[in-house]
Amino acid sequence: MKLVPTAEMTLGPFFPPEFARDANDLAPSGARGEVIEITGRIRQLDGRALDNVVVEIWQADIEGWGRAATDANGVYRFRTIKPRALEGRLPHINFLLLYSGLMRQLQTVMFFEAGADPVLDAVPANRRPRLVAQREGTVYRFDIRLRGDGETPFFDD
Repeated sequence: MKLVPTAEMTLGPFFPPEFARDANDLAPSGARGEVIEITGRIRQLDGRALDNVVVEIWQADIEGWGRAATDANGVYRFRTIKPRALEGRLPHINFLLLYSGLMRQLQTVMFFEAGADPVLDAVPANRRPRLVAQREGTVYRFDIRLRGDGETPFFDD
């Protein structure tokens, strides 16, 4: 009798590709405000792209929640309305990352510009630029690095 080794055990939860399908458009036709696209690439410690990372965003407006999954190149995309600034805050979008094998949800914040904000001010000055999206016309690019050099700052619950 030949014994066959079992596969390594990977921690869940596991997300089928359709889990995030059709939930990344937060700008319905006729929506008021500036329609923008948010895109970026999610990479791991060694710089490789991560496929099927579930990315959830939320912001302060009626259509302010969405979900997308990264493709084989680690790229996610959202179409949304650029949020207004709330009192005492810069305009921003909250991000939540879910991925098989992560021991916790990762939370971060994307800002449209640098400035005075209590959340951004809580991050060491040399790491703050990692939370500010790069604007390319109506597209805002927000790359996320999970670990290592250039790691995106993440926040506790």
